[in-house]
Amino acid sequence: MEQSVNYLGLIPLFPLMGAVLIGLLHVFTCKRTALPEKVYGILACIGPVLSFVLALKVFVALKALAPEARFLTHKAFTWFSVGDLHINMGFLADPLSCLMLLFVTFIGSLIHIYSIGYMGGDKNYGKFFAYMNLFLGSMLVLVLGDGPVVMFVGWEGVGLCSYLLISFYSEDRSNVLAGNKAFIVNRVGDLGFVLGMSFLFWGIGGNGFDYLSLKANVQHLEPAIALTVCLLLFVGATGKSAQIPLYVWLPDAMAGPTPVSALIHAATMVTAGVYMVARFSFLYAGVELAGTIVAWVGILTALLAAIFGMFQDDIKKVLAYSTVSQLGYMFAGVGVAAYSAGIFHVFTHAFFKALLFLGAGSVIYALHHEQNIWKMGGLKNKMPKTYITMVIGALALAGCPPFAGFFSKDEILYSALATGHFGIWAVGVLVAGMTAYYTFRMIFVVFHGEPRDQHAYEHASEAPNVMTVPLIILAVGALFAGFLNLPGIFGGDQIVSHWLAPSLSEQHPHGNLFVEILAIGASVVAFAIGIKIAYGKFGQGAPEPSFSGFADFAYHKFYVDELYDRIIVQPYKAIGSSIWKVIEPNVTDAPVKGVTRLYMVLGTAFKVFQVGYVRIYALYMVLGLSIMSLLLSQSLN
Repeated sequence: MEQSVNYLGLIPLFPLMGAVLIGLLHVFTCKRTALPEKVYGILACIGPVLSFVLALKVFVALKALAPEARFLTHKAFTWFSVGDLHINMGFLADPLSCLMLLFVTFIGSLIHIYSIGYMGGDKNYGKFFAYMNLFLGSMLVLVLGDGPVVMFVGWEGVGLCSYLLISFYSEDRSNVLAGNKAFIVNRVGDLGFVLGMSFLFWGIGGNGFDYLSLKANVQHLEPAIALTVCLLLFVGATGKSAQIPLYVWLPDAMAGPTPVSALIHAATMVTAGVYMVARFSFLYAGVELAGTIVAWVGILTALLAAIFGMFQDDIKKVLAYSTVSQLGYMFAGVGVAAYSAGIFHVFTHAFFKALLFLGAGSVIYALHHEQNIWKMGGLKNKMPKTYITMVIGALALAGCPPFAGFFSKDEILYSALATGHFGIWAVGVLVAGMTAYYTFRMIFVVFHGEPRDQHAYEHASEAPNVMTVPLIILAVGALFAGFLNLPGIFGGDQIVSHWLAPSLSEQHPHGNLFVEILAIGASVVAFAIGIKIAYGKFGQGAPEPSFSGFADFAYHKFYVDELYDRIIVQPYKAIGSSIWKVIEPNVTDAPVKGVTRLYMVLGTAFKVFQVGYVRIYALYMVLGLSIMSLLLSQSLN
């Protein structure tokens, strides 16, 4: 039986209050004497840190309960009520949301601390931290919402914040376009989410709209409706978590400041789709076809993004495509009903992807915002802390044992193989090798060999402690986080999977030692081959390549953006322009111009009476009095 605790609402409230306070301070001081940056930085970090402390309190409270009773709830207020329909602004903490809370608040806090140094000197320093606090608060509403309606509030909140932060440097038109692209593409996915919720509520009936009630009444859904709901919700997930066909916004999201990229990719927006599918595991577990579609879309997205990542020259875009690819692994996991494996990869990925993005930010900071890897080189001696921590993050991303990414990714691939999804497993192994290749291609080109820009190299130096300390903490997580779910073959007890079990509707495949050894061995071999090829080509330095054929096709990302522009954007704009040419003169302008013409006609009619002669006005008065006298005499008679 769940318990009600009041402090759940404070977890998202702290960063949201910080956003309001910092925003007001920025607005009221920017035209006068700006506040010191240190004040904004301290205020910005207070909310995330307090939320992390409360997340720890939630963990302790849940751990004290029996596994079947691990639910904490809080009804903040009644949001709206129509007849018998009552929607509460309610919060639910269970093992799944608790795990998300812990790493979202912890890594979010580190990114805020790092940002104090990275954003130093920016004229919109206060506005940046207001947006960052709002971003984190929105994600916490999404995670803690006790039902899909409240989740959708946070869902839209992170969508808004992504737009604000991606287009933060709004003086550059390309940044604004990138923000617009993220916002519009996500609205397409959000339509699927809304339709999915509508079908779900319609199919189950008015038996409650929170997760606990939906789970208790899910058997009332007809199979066709259940499949429709699952697929529509997944459309929403493809938008937020950048999967085929809605992945195109995420690489362009690199237009924002680098800490924003870290927050989006590691702790907030892009993990929302995977979390949503896992949260609805009670629904997806009963619809095998939907799960299979989710898994295949995920693994094909992982493959496509890995291909693109192999040829990018922007350090942040290499990491962006790696995020899209790793999200594909996560969807493959939840798609084959290995929900705990998918969520565990979300957890480990948060550490090493935040580390890699913040490490890339340190490089960009040292090179005065240079992002082209082919203008770098030899930086390992200039930036040893950044180099070592980024290598740890790269090893975790590439799936090198015993780093965190190995255990979480291997659990997904093992689950796919053990449940008979051989094709998904085979593609996953291939992507593992490609991941190792493009990750260490980036490391070798940036840090090894000779400097390609001697002037930038000479002026490069290690980032300040406020930036390097978060890197070191994240590196520890990237190294050891995988041991929290150590499988039995390594003598572990899969602590995270057991912790998540009460929240997820999954059945673990029967253990098969041969299958597990095969999965592990294939992953390790793929990693070794990928890193060997990368070292052979780039380990000692290499000139910038010139692409042709397939490589050039992949460098231009298969021209998918251009294709979308040709078949969707331009026709839509043409149709909109044609419609507007009809609407503007006949609907928008016609009433306004009609009123103008009416006054002109009335003015023309009345001006004949305004001749400017006193004798004429006297005549009007006599005529008026005569008419009034006549009317009065007739009324008396």
